[in-house]
Amino acid sequence: MATETTSDRVLILDFGSQVTQLIARRVREAGVFCEIHPYSMSEDAIRAYAPKAIILSGSPASVTEEGSPRAPGIVFTAGVPVLGICYGQQTMCEQLGGKVEPGETREFGRAFVDVKEPCALFEGVWQVGAREQVWMSHGDRVAKLPEGFRIVATSEGAPYAIIADDARRFYAVQFHPEVVHTPHGDALIRNFLFSVSGLSGSWTMAAFKAQAIEKIRAQVGTGKVICGLSGGVDSSVAAVLIHEAIGDQLTCIFVDTGLMRAGEADEVVTLFRDHYNIPLVHVDAADLFLGKLAGVSDPEVKRKTIGATFIEIFDAEAKKIGGAGFLAQGTLTP
Repeated sequence: MATETTSDRVLILDFGSQVTQLIARRVREAGVFCEIHPYSMSEDAIRAYAPKAIILSGSPASVTEEGSPRAPGIVFTAGVPVLGICYGQQTMCEQLGGKVEPGETREFGRAFVDVKEPCALFEGVWQVGAREQVWMSHGDRVAKLPEGFRIVATSEGAPYAIIADDARRFYAVQFHPEVVHTPHGDALIRNFLFSVSGLSGSWTMAAFKAQAIEKIRAQVGTGKVICGLSGGVDSSVAAVLIHEAIGDQLTCIFVDTGLMRAGEADEVVTLFRDHYNIPLVHVDAADLFLGKLAGVSDPEVKRKTIGATFIEIFDAEAKKIGGAGFLAQGTLTP
């Protein structure tokens, strides 16, 4: 089994971009394990994670506003390569002694960068003198580079469209290489992972699955698990993964609120009972939920009514099963 989950791991710090998940997708498609964590991740947690490279995501925030997000200081002192994307570029520059200012014109959508100098990100992809299509989404722009950086590409609205500090292996782009609208974006990310960071690219989702199953078996042992099954992707994947690890030690509870799409509840029951052969308790509580919601128009009251009713039913069913030492959920929603 591959061990990249404990050695060749990339940390993606999320500043709130709508496409941060796409960064993770590109990294994983390249065969490298990564995790997304909030920009507020503690320095101790980053040390414990021990990333071989760090990527800073975009954000709807403005670096020029007081109290806007910043990367933990250890990001720039850990001695690992760092790639800043859009807002990630701006906070990198601001934190390292550069300057960011509101742009005279906002760049959003398709744009073109002019490649000015060779760069490790460009190897086998872009040539000096070329004009390449990218996808921009920014109002602010870098106005002054930190010491040690050089300009390697420019655009009409971003004179520092791509910058590089080769000695520290810090690279930053004003555009979004993770989206398909930047045609060679995935190749730029691969160059950061392999040419810059020296990662192996041997990790696979199959290896992750095998490792996850091993962890579940070790944690649960001979115990019993109850899984709250909603029928959505997150809880369904969690249930199937746990069942593969511990078999009939798992029981899923599916509370049918009557609020799903037409026929969807039946599909969930058929899928888990007939296809996956997973022990499933199906509680048809549609009449109860709809009855309690009758005449209620306030969204917050509806939410609390649904939540309280769900917990009441789930708790009663869990007690009937008895003896479970673990509760499994696909998503923890604050």
